[in-house]
Amino acid sequence: MATQCLTTDLTAWINRLSCCLDPRTRWRLVPLITGLLFATGRRTVSSWLRAGNLSKDYQAYYYFLSSLGHKVEFLAAVVLDIAIKVIVPPGRVLLALDDTPSKRYGPKVEGAGIHHNPTPGPADAKFLYGHVWVTLALVVRHRLWGAIGLPLLARMYVRQKTIEAQCLTEARKVTFQTKLVMAGELIAWAAGWLKSVGRTMWVVADGAYAKRVFLQAAAAARVIVVSRLRKDAALFDVPVPAKQRRRGRPRIYGAKKISLAKRAGQRRGWQTGMFVLYGSEVTKRYKTFLATYKPAGGLIRVVLVQEDDGKWVAYFCTHTDATVTEILEAVADRSAIEQVFHDEKEVHGVGQAQTRNYWTNVAVYHVNLWLHTLIELWAWHRSAKELVDRRQSPWDDAERRPSHADKRNALRRQQLEEEFQAGVGLTAVPQKIQSLWRRVVRLVA
Repeated sequence: MATQCLTTDLTAWINRLSCCLDPRTRWRLVPLITGLLFATGRRTVSSWLRAGNLSKDYQAYYYFLSSLGHKVEFLAAVVLDIAIKVIVPPGRVLLALDDTPSKRYGPKVEGAGIHHNPTPGPADAKFLYGHVWVTLALVVRHRLWGAIGLPLLARMYVRQKTIEAQCLTEARKVTFQTKLVMAGELIAWAAGWLKSVGRTMWVVADGAYAKRVFLQAAAAARVIVVSRLRKDAALFDVPVPAKQRRRGRPRIYGAKKISLAKRAGQRRGWQTGMFVLYGSEVTKRYKTFLATYKPAGGLIRVVLVQEDDGKWVAYFCTHTDATVTEILEAVADRSAIEQVFHDEKEVHGVGQAQTRNYWTNVAVYHVNLWLHTLIELWAWHRSAKELVDRRQSPWDDAERRPSHADKRNALRRQQLEEEFQAGVGLTAVPQKIQSLWRRVVRLVA
């Protein structure tokens, strides 16, 4: 078993998660996440086990991860409940949805295939081999640090030809689903668990998800959607209500088409407003109007925004009474999930686990997501001085908000300090030993 024990808050939260697992193996979750927190180098599962002093029992932990992959929805619901209780977000509950690939290496990695690379880099690699994850995150605004994403649940997207080639239907009970269907199921899952909160649910998604399948699923779950709108979207005007009731159903869509390019090209109708976007106050020129859109099933609110270079971009919201401020803030806060993807890959090493089993891969990805969320919750009510000491880096910006890596390192330091103090007990420790210990802690975290 692991020699370390996490701080009180994290231990209590992880114990809540473990209540969803089999009583015979649930105790393994705390030492496993402890090993993940302190793992260094390439973040393989074996590095988790070494960091947690679990190597002698490594086979049992691999089997544990495989069983954990079947129960991620129940554990994600517990993480969501913990996040709501710790933060208590005011007003609406904002969720962000997007997909991201994680590079994998080696043969016979179940669920892995060739996918388009959204970040080609200097090598201009248009494709990559690995997994694609449709991920849902809770987005909350910190009073000092702006929008922060708390990842909750994801679905692995596997192409139909990959499922057939790897026989995943027979071996792992995996069936093909499009990203839009997965996104709709994630929204329905969140709406089901957030009913008791009594807040309006908003979801902001990339323009690739602004299609009929996803929008209908969101409407069925009574979730408001904000997304980017294609410049050639087939919009229609709002039907004029008839003065006298006629036979048949009233019209849902207008008869006249709306051209976004023509609306954006007209000089009249533009307004100017101040908005807090991406952590700073900016001035934007915008137009807003109502339209009907068949993929959304009826009325939407459209917002055209003119950029500084003269170009324009269109957004829409399925809630017609939404204000321009609410829509643009939701669009800006979607960047929080992009930051989550960056932190998961650069800080936690998602994609480096070197596991092959489908359900083990699912579990590894989610354990990384939940550790990310729990670290952010642990740091939520702490000051920047508690989380990062800029004196060690005088070249750094003293006003920069603590990064996720800073918060993780602060948690590591606190845990090591508590373990050191518990080890020495009431014995007086020489100042020289204390100074040496602090130097060692700074090297580790």
